Amino acid sequence: MNVGLGLPVGDLEALRAWACRAEAGPFSTLGLLDRIVYDNPEPLVTLAVIAGATSRIRLMTEVLIAPLRPAALLAKQCATLDRLSGGRLTLGVGVGVREDDFQVAHVDYHGRGRRLDEQVRTMRRLWAGEAYGEGAGPVGPAPVRAGGPEMLFGGFVPATADRVARHGDGFLGAMSDPGEMGRFFRAVENAWRVAGRDGRPRLVAQANVALGPEPVVDAARRAIRAYYDFGGYRDKVVHGMLTTPAAIRGAVTAFGDVGADEVMLYCWAADPGQVERIAHSLP
Repeated sequence: MNVGLGLPVGDLEALRAWACRAEAGPFSTLGLLDRIVYDNPEPLVTLAVIAGATSRIRLMTEVLIAPLRPAALLAKQCATLDRLSGGRLTLGVGVGVREDDFQVAHVDYHGRGRRLDEQVRTMRRLWAGEAYGEGAGPVGPAPVRAGGPEMLFGGFVPATADRVARHGDGFLGAMSDPGEMGRFFRAVENAWRVAGRDGRPRLVAQANVALGPEPVVDAARRAIRAYYDFGGYRDKVVHGMLTTPAAIRGAVTAFGDVGADEVMLYCWAADPGQVERIAHSLP
C-alpha cells in the first residue's frame, strides 16, 4: 500500500523543501488542499512549482473545489499540469462545503453538485479532443493519459459514490476512522459494480498528523482548528489528529485492512523535519 503526504500551508517558502525531502523518502504522492477564503496557496499553481522541483512523486489536489472554476479553464489548467509533470497529476475533486468560498467566486452554492457533474462531463470531452461546442473548437493541450488525469471524488454522501462510478477513477475519503471509511469504501465498490464498470475503483484514505514536542503539536492543533472552524465536526477533526508514531502506524495498517490503496497523511505542522519524522513512523 502507498503512503502519501499532505503538504501544510503555513509556510509557502518551505513547500519546495518539503517536496524534495518527501520525494527522497518513501512517499508516493504529495497532496494540497483548496480554499479561496483562507490563507492557503492556490493548489494548481503551487503543484506546478512542485512539479518542477520533483521528478517521481505524484501530485494531487486534496480536494479541488471544482465548482468554483469554469470547466474549460480547469480542463486546460489540469491538462497543462499533467503534461508538464510527466503525467503525475491526480485530480481530487469535490463540491466544497464552505459558503464563503462560493460567495467570493460568484457561484451558486446550492447548485454546486449539478455544476460539478456538468463540469466533469465537459472536461472529459475536452480531454478526449472534442470541440467545446457550437462556435468553439477543442481546448488543448491533451493530457498524458487518454481521457484525462486520474480523477478521484471526495465526499461522504451517496452522490459521491455515484459520481465515482459514473465519472471517476476512485474515491478520496477524509475525517473518518477506518471502520467508517471501510463502510464507504464498500458503498463505492457497490456503485462501481452496479454501473457496470470494469476493474475496481482506487480507494484513498486521509488522516491528519503532526509529530514532535508538545509546542509543535499544539500549533498544529491550532492550525487544523482554524481551518475546520465551521460546521459541527471541528472538534472531531482536532481530536482525531494522529500525534504519535504508534498512532500513525496503527492508522495506516487499519486503513489498509479495510481496502485502502493509499493513505494520505496530511500534516498540520509547518517544519520540513516532519517529513522524516512521519517517514520513520510508517509500518
